[in-house]
Amino acid sequence: MLDNRLALSSWSLHRLLGPLRWTVWDEASRSQTTAVQLQPQEIELLELPKVVKARGFQYLELCHFHFPSTEEEYLSQLKQAFADAEVRFHTLLVDYGDISSPEEERRRSDMAYLRQWLDIAAKAGADAVRIVAGEQEAGDLEAMERSREALTDLRAYGQARGVMVVTENFRELTATVGSWRELLESIEPRVSTIVDFGNLLPSEREAGIAYGTPHAHSIHAKPLYREDGSIDKEDFERMLAVVTELNDSVPITVIFDQEGDMWEGITEIQACMQAFGKGDRG
Repeated sequence: MLDNRLALSSWSLHRLLGPLRWTVWDEASRSQTTAVQLQPQEIELLELPKVVKARGFQYLELCHFHFPSTEEEYLSQLKQAFADAEVRFHTLLVDYGDISSPEEERRRSDMAYLRQWLDIAAKAGADAVRIVAGEQEAGDLEAMERSREALTDLRAYGQARGVMVVTENFRELTATVGSWRELLESIEPRVSTIVDFGNLLPSEREAGIAYGTPHAHSIHAKPLYREDGSIDKEDFERMLAVVTELNDSVPITVIFDQEGDMWEGITEIQACMQAFGKGDRG
C-alpha cells in the first residue's frame, strides 16, 4: 500500500496557484530579483493543505515561488493550515541558487538568500528545505567542493532552526549519476536527496533511482508518456518497484508537468501509484 506515502508538489498545480515569483540573479545590481510570471489563481496557497488532504495526500512539497508572502503573520497562518489539515509540510523547494559558482560574490549572496529561506521554512513549519546542489558542469571537482562546503554550512544553519537541508538530482552539477554520487558521498554525515525520475539521463534512469532511493528524502514520481498522451504504465511500475524494494517509508510525490487539466493528470498518476501499491499491475 502506498496511500500513506502519497505526496504532492505544488509544481504539479503551477497553473492554478497564481503568479509564479521566480528568483533570478541580476548582474547589474549583483543581487537577487524577482521575475513575476502571471498565472490563474484557482487555489489559495493557504487552502492547499486542506484541498490535497481531501484528495488523499498525506504530504505536501511547496515551491518557493508559490509563496505570495513571507511575512511572519502569513507564515504562521500557513503553518496552522497544515496543522488543521493534518498534512505534513515535507519540503520547501527553493528553485534558486548556485552554491557551486566560482564567483565568490554571487555564491556569498546566494548563501545569504538561502539562509533566509531556511528561516522562512522554520516559521512555516517545514520539515526540510531542498537546496539546489549547483549549476556548474557535472563532474567539475572544484564546483563539487564548493557545493559540499555550502551544503555542510547550510545544514548546520538549518539544524539550529529545526529544519533539515536536502538536495536533489536537479540542475547541472548533479545531472549525471556519477557526479550526484560523488557529491553526496563527500558529505559526512550524508545529506539526504530528493530522487526525481524525470531529471535523470535516459540511459541512467533506473540505475540513478536505485542509487538515490536508499538516501532519499522523497521520490518525485514523474512518469513517461506515450505519443498518444497516456502514461507508460509498464515503465512507471518498473521504477516504482525499484523504489519500494529499496525504501519502504519515504514519501512518493506526484509530479505532473504536462499540458491539460492538472487535477486530471495528478489523479491519473495517483491512481497508477495506488494500483501498483495494491498489486494491481497493468
